[in-house]
Order: sequence, then C-alpha cells, then structure tokens
Amino acid sequence: SLLPTHAGRIKCIYIDPPYNTGNEGWVYNDNLTQPLFKEWYKQVVGKEGEDATRHDKWCCMMYPRLQLLKELLRDDGAIFVSIDDNEVHHLRALMDEVFGEERFIGEIVWRTRNTDNRVKTNLSTDHEALLVYGGSENPSIIGRKIDRSEFQNTDDDKRGPWVTDPLTGKATAAERPNLHYVIENPKTGDRWKPDPSRGWITDEAGFKKLLADKRIWWPPDAATGKPRKKRFLSETSERMPASSFWSDLKGQSGADEVDQIFGERLFAFPKSLDFLRRILDYGASKDAIILDPTGGSGTTAHAVLALNKEDGGNRRFILCQMPYETKEQEQKKENICESITAERVRRVIKGVPKAKDEALRAGLGGTFSYFRLGKELRKQAILDGKDLPGYAALAGYVFFTATGEEFQPKKMKPPFIGTSRDRDVFLIYEPEMAKLKDLALNLELARSIAKHSTRRKLVFAPTKYLDQDYLDRLGIEFCQLPFEIYQRAQGK
Repeated sequence: SLLPTHAGRIKCIYIDPPYNTGNEGWVYNDNLTQPLFKEWYKQVVGKEGEDATRHDKWCCMMYPRLQLLKELLRDDGAIFVSIDDNEVHHLRALMDEVFGEERFIGEIVWRTRNTDNRVKTNLSTDHEALLVYGGSENPSIIGRKIDRSEFQNTDDDKRGPWVTDPLTGKATAAERPNLHYVIENPKTGDRWKPDPSRGWITDEAGFKKLLADKRIWWPPDAATGKPRKKRFLSETSERMPASSFWSDLKGQSGADEVDQIFGERLFAFPKSLDFLRRILDYGASKDAIILDPTGGSGTTAHAVLALNKEDGGNRRFILCQMPYETKEQEQKKENICESITAERVRRVIKGVPKAKDEALRAGLGGTFSYFRLGKELRKQAILDGKDLPGYAALAGYVFFTATGEEFQPKKMKPPFIGTSRDRDVFLIYEPEMAKLKDLALNLELARSIAKHSTRRKLVFAPTKYLDQDYLDRLGIEFCQLPFEIYQRAQGK
C-alpha cells in the first residue's frame, strides 16, 4: 500500500521481527506454528514446504517483507533490524541476498540486560544484535552526534566557542629533531620543553603561525600545564563515526516506560526509548521519514517525537501494526493497534500526568493520523470484475506500475493522474460503472488530453474508439484495462 507514494523515500527503517523463540506467551506471538501462519505458508510456499523446519519457515516469512522494505528505502537510507542468536545467522544471509553484501554496514551488539540469566549453560546471554544495511552500493549512516557542551568562549574570541587540543606530538628527538624545541610565553616568559619521546605537533615555523593566529591557549604558569591549541566549534564536524558496541543502554527500561504511560504491564519486552533514539540519531536526519513496519508498543513514534522536541526537527514516522497478534486478542476483539500503539502516541503527545519523566508529563507535542487499510487491491479481482477498486486506489496502482515513480494523489485531476519523468498519465475509469461511452477513449477526450501538454501521454481505459495511428499523431499511448471492466460497463 505504501509503494505508490513512498517507494525510495524512506530514510530510516527499523524492524523488530519475531525472534522465532517458540515462546507462545509473548504479545508478539513468534511461534510460527500457529494456524494463521500455516495457512499463509501453504498459499505462498505450497505443500512441498509443509515439512520445512522452524528456521526455514521463519526465512520464508521474512524474505518477502525484506524485499518490500528494500523498495521503500532511499539510496542514502539505512535499515536496522533487531535479532538475537536464534536467527541472526539466517538473517545475515537473507539481508545479503535481498540487499546485497556490498550494502552491509555493520552489526551492532548492544547490552539488553544487567541481570544474571545463567540457568542451564552457565553462560548468561546479555546481548542482542542489530544488523544495519544501506540503500546503495556505498552505504553509510549519518553517524554519532557530537556533544558540543564543552565548547566555550571564555575569552570572547570572535571566531566563537572553542576547546583545546594537545600540542604534544608522537615523534622522538631522534626521529624528528625539528619538533623538539622550547616554547616560550611572550607575555610571562614561562618556558616549556616537550616530552623527549613525543615532541610537539609542528615545527617552530608552524608554531609561530599558530601564535600569530591567536590559536595558542596558555596555562597560568609552567607548573600547571602545557600550552594547547584552540579548536573552534565552527571547524568541528557535527557527526563522528558511531560505535558498534552499545554497553550503556538500559535494555529492560522499555517495559517500565510502557508501564508509566498505561499504568499496567502490557508488553513484556518492548524496546526502550533510548535504544530507538540512538538508532534514529545515527540513521535519520532532521527531515527524515522513518518507517517501523512492526509498530508494537509505539516506541519508534515516541522516539521521533522526543527527538523533534529536543532539536526542533521535522522527522515524520510511519508505523504499521496488525490489530491482533494472538488468538486470544482476536477472540476478545482487542485491537492493539488502536488500544496500545496509537494510544501511546496520543498520550505522549498530550502528556501523561502521573509519569515519572518530566518531559513525558508535559507532553512532547506533534500530530499523527490513524488509518485503516481498505480493501486489498488484487489483480485477479480486477480481472474477473468481482471486486473493483476505487478510482484513487486504481490510479495509484497503474501509475506506480507503469512508471515506478511516486504517485501523488493531491496532483490528480481526473482523468489526469500524474506526471512521470517522460510522460503524463491518464486514467478513464469508474468503479460504479457508467455507460460504456463514458469509459472509452473517444475523439473528444483524446483531443482534450493531447492539449494537456507537449509531452507523451499514457492513457489507461477499458476501451478506445480510435485507431493507434491517429493516437500516435496525438502523442498518446493507449493501455487497455482488463476486459471484465468493459463487460461490467455493458451491464453483463
């Protein structure tokens, strides 16, 4: 459903798929032997897959989803996938297959627990993995944001805030004798000699240039330290490479955060806010669109809102979530997408009065829209004429299928439905089925379309009353909609 409008537009994707542990007690039921999965598996894989192992079934479940996510990812985007030891090796192979080995950015290992979990093996598994792939053959993430609080301007330097770096180098006197000399403070006369094993970072000529440029910071006297070099905030990169080892996160805090918002334990193992904030900080710019296809408790949306509040960004999120994850929820008609995922977003926007966290009590601000998927647009239903889609739904489908480009519903003025790189696209269609003459590309309509612009035209319609030679002279390429629509128009 997202492909016509968001293909190639998502900057950062985070997915927390089932870990395939076989644990039936989770709200996210990741035991893939449940009847719903068996039915899906039978349709997609067929009878020959009935004897497949649990890991085979997990891979079959993941593969088409990863293919879709690849289509949505920007060339300069990144996808982060959480996993543990049950499937990390299979996931790496799947990601290499779908995205390509050349798009592998790295594997992040993060500490998920601080308690002892040694039960049978005497080896406590305290970590999970986060696989990171890029959208292009030269993948990267935007990196770690630098804490700039240490930059100050204590001497009112016109160049702005600064910090100091050592003047000490790494060369011995034998290796670089020109880096071993005495530095003297011209105002106080204090003198400093370098460490014999290290020297200074520049020779005397270079030091004089730094001095003339007022780049040298002097300590109060020779006994309290050595001269240092000023480095200004304006010269410092905003980002630095991120570490692949995250040992400082509180992996078990996610459940406590959900408790604060709802007042009860609804999810056993939701990801923490700090974990998602770090992913977004490393992978999403301030104006990015972020997608979480396994929305769960809504932590990703919470993290986006928190970051926007913090730095004034305009990040936008798309969360997808099924209404039921277990049979029990379906029997109770407990729509967790409405009652948990969306409700969490509502509450963090408005504020949670009893929350411990001050920012959460005050509310993060922001807005979001809640949508339910309409009827599935199935090609077979269009072909047999039994379940025809609405105009906008079919317009999005045929435009994206024909051009591979983003469909923009707001620019649609029927029969015109959009502009691609090389042509204008039109759709003559009515799901309620008017008379046939109203659904045909006739002379009057063809001449009107030809005047739309000087570009080539692609026209979708159930039928036409003109020969292709004449349409060619008008710059029109005709593409017939399925014949069943033609029959329905005739009342058959």
